[in-house]
Amino acid sequence: MALLSGPTARAGLAGAAAIAVAAALLSAPPESAAGGVLAGRAIDPARFEAGSCVAFAPAAGAPRRETVFIDAGHGGPDPGAVGATLTGKPIHEATETLRVALDAMVLLRARGYRVVLSRTTAAAVARPAAGDLSGGVFTGQGVHRDLIARDACANLARAAILIGVYLNASDESSAGGSLTLYDGDRPFWRSNRRLAQLVQQSVLASLKGSGLAVADDGVHPDVGYGSSVTSADQAYGHLLILGPAKAGYFSAPSRMPGALIEPLFITNPAQASLADGAAGEQAIARGLAAAVGRYFGAS
Repeated sequence: MALLSGPTARAGLAGAAAIAVAAALLSAPPESAAGGVLAGRAIDPARFEAGSCVAFAPAAGAPRRETVFIDAGHGGPDPGAVGATLTGKPIHEATETLRVALDAMVLLRARGYRVVLSRTTAAAVARPAAGDLSGGVFTGQGVHRDLIARDACANLARAAILIGVYLNASDESSAGGSLTLYDGDRPFWRSNRRLAQLVQQSVLASLKGSGLAVADDGVHPDVGYGSSVTSADQAYGHLLILGPAKAGYFSAPSRMPGALIEPLFITNPAQASLADGAAGEQAIARGLAAAVGRYFGAS
């Protein structure tokens, strides 16, 4: 397990390299392996980056009432952790999490859910403000604003549940496994824990069913897993996407049960290959869709 997991500003690419990665990703249209080019409705486009905080209506058929919010980790000036596949191909967390989120959206819409994605392109979620960027990458302030923009989107969407999709990282290339986090300090912590357990179980089962067995690193409270860019981040000690309000630091937390999964280690070449391959990507997405169905008591 990495010393710090989840939506943190990990040091991987910097300066011109990060800008080059972001530019390359933004040059392609947002697509899903399962569903083609996307068409959704932006929620409050003046507040968020183009292509971010986008709602997708249920597919044809009897819609369900629930809205599912999916946060594809990192994006824009924060490419997330960097890894390499068994063939040496470099991959970036922000790219891989977006692919999973897009595939999960297609599956959930087909099951009658309204789905809101934090982002549908390589861009960040929040529109950068003064002080958010330095040398083309997020400052601590920029990381903070981009993370809380994801909570804002989920709340504006009136989502019933929130699922974050990130990848783990470690200095040890042999580290691997799947980890799901929830916040135990919210009034609805029992629902958080239940959702996290279902996400972890369903994703692992889906990977195993596809012949892609991954070690179970368990379901844990999010204490100590949050961003550590600034001393204020360290003092908060939670994941901003899941955690409670804190005076002077964070005033508008998510209002719905949530869980965040890191199904693979991007720094493990074998698991990076799973993350970058269609089989692994789609197995994780199927697991997420199955977890949502189990949470709401659907088949």
